[in-house]
Amino acid sequence: MFADLVPCLSIVSILAVVLGFVAFMRYLNYKETLALAEKGLTRPETNNSKGLLRWGIIVTALGVALTIGLYLFGFRAGENYPLHLGPWILGGFIPLFLGISLVLIHYLTEKS
Repeated sequence: MFADLVPCLSIVSILAVVLGFVAFMRYLNYKETLALAEKGLTRPETNNSKGLLRWGIIVTALGVALTIGLYLFGFRAGENYPLHLGPWILGGFIPLFLGISLVLIHYLTEKS
């Protein structure tokens, strides 16, 4: 009974720490914006296009790694699937194509 409770509590506690950190960072950003507004200043605009490219490359690389890793499961599943591509390969294809789309958005919306 307790053996099943430990993994659940550890996952919940890890998620609580991560989400708590994200909430704290948003709170600090909010307080910084309020302090700037009290002084009559505004937050400088940032160009987010480099962020799209960086995240696109990271997510694409992750998708390629997962696709290669999950492709090997097809050989263990037997000859039931064409080219050894089964439903498990979606775990690699989804981040792969999401990353490719982020890179494309960067280049298609880039200002000359």
